[in-house]
Amino acid sequence: MTRQTSRSSARKRQPMAQRPQPRPTANRSQIGFVVLTALIVTLGLAVLTSAQAGGLTSPTAIPSSAIAAVPIIEPTATPTLEPSPTPIPPTPTEEHPGMPLVGIVAGHWGNDSGAECPDGVTEQQVNLDIARRVTEKLRARGVWTDLLQEFDSRLTNYRADVLLSIHADSCEPVDADPPASGFKVARSVASAIPTTEDRLVTCLIQEYAKATRMTFHENSITSDMTSYHSFSEVHADTPAAIVETGFLHLDYDMIVKQPDLPAQGIANGILCFLDNQP
Repeated sequence: MTRQTSRSSARKRQPMAQRPQPRPTANRSQIGFVVLTALIVTLGLAVLTSAQAGGLTSPTAIPSSAIAAVPIIEPTATPTLEPSPTPIPPTPTEEHPGMPLVGIVAGHWGNDSGAECPDGVTEQQVNLDIARRVTEKLRARGVWTDLLQEFDSRLTNYRADVLLSIHADSCEPVDADPPASGFKVARSVASAIPTTEDRLVTCLIQEYAKATRMTFHENSITSDMTSYHSFSEVHADTPAAIVETGFLHLDYDMIVKQPDLPAQGIANGILCFLDNQP
C-alpha cells in the first residue's frame, strides 16, 4: 500500500461531520398560552404580596405588551331589543297629586267618520291627528293628559283641570257670513262654572288665532256645540269646552296639511288657562 493510499484510507475512516438540526419552534397558540400563564402567575404573586403586606391594594397595572400578546376572543353579538311603548297615564287625578290633568277628546273617534271630503279624508282622521299632537305637546310640558274617544266610558263623571273636545267643520261649501272659514270655541250653555269656562274659552281663542292666523267664526257656533253631550257627562267642576279647528272646505290647507299649528294653538290655550288659575 503506497503512502498516498494510506492517507486516503485514513480520511475514509474519519467520522463524517453531522449537519446541525433545526431548533423546534413554538406556534402562536403555545406562545399565547405561555404568556397567559405567566401573566396569571404574576398577578397571583402581586395579590399574595399585597395581602401579606396588610391587605389588598388596587390591582397592578398590566403592561400593554403583555395584553397585546394575549389572543383576542371576539364577543358574540347581543340581540337588539325593541323599545318599550310609552305608558299612557291613568285617569284618576288622585294618583297624580300636584300635577294638572287634561282630557282631550278626538271628535268622532271610535264612533263614526264625521264629515267626509271628496278626496277620502274624514273629519275623524283630522280630529285624531290634531288631538294626538296636542296630547304630546301637553305631556312634554308636564301635564298629565288622557286621549279620549267620542263616547269614552271614562267621560262619565270625569274629573280634570280641563276637558276639551276637538272637531272640524264641513267639507261642503257653507253659505255663511262671513265666509265659512275660521275656527270656533264654545262652552256649555248650562255651565255650572261659567266664569271659569269663559276664561278657558278666552285663552283658547287668543292662542289658537295667534298660532294659526285664522279668524274666530263666532256666527256659526251652533247648539250642537253649546249642548255638546260630554258637557253633561263630566263632573260639574270640570272646566270643559269644544273647538272646531276650521272648515274642511276652505281651511283644508291649515288643518289637514299643517296640523301641528292648530295643535300648538290648542295646547297653548290650555296652558294659558292652567297658568292663570286664581
